[in-house]
Amino acid sequence: QLQLVDSGGGLVQPGGSLRLSCSTSGGTLDYYSIGWFRQAPGKEREVVSCINHFGDLSNYVDSVKGRFTISRDKAKNMVYLQMNKLRPEDTAVYYCAALKFRVTAQGLCPPEVDFWGQGTQVTVSS
Repeated sequence: QLQLVDSGGGLVQPGGSLRLSCSTSGGTLDYYSIGWFRQAPGKEREVVSCINHFGDLSNYVDSVKGRFTISRDKAKNMVYLQMNKLRPEDTAVYYCAALKFRVTAQGLCPPEVDFWGQGTQVTVSS
């Protein structure tokens, strides 16, 4: 059982930045592709980005391309989501997840999840 801990959310003005972090309270992320998902009020949870276990393949939902960057630091057992140029429509609870299947060679994010983080709230508002 892998327990994921996501953090870094908060209140930020439009155009601002936040960096979300995903770690574990025990175990390693090394063997997992990791995804970031988000769920806004009244909407379904959607995958925002994913990264493979090597850290050399990633993908993003169209709405965040060019603004968000996913990365991983194996030495620190961490995965990050750097979010720049935030918009009000980015407001949601963000979850990191250990994916059941690996990110494909084409960089596509598999939606099946083995383990979820508890979620961190991101609010973009003036």
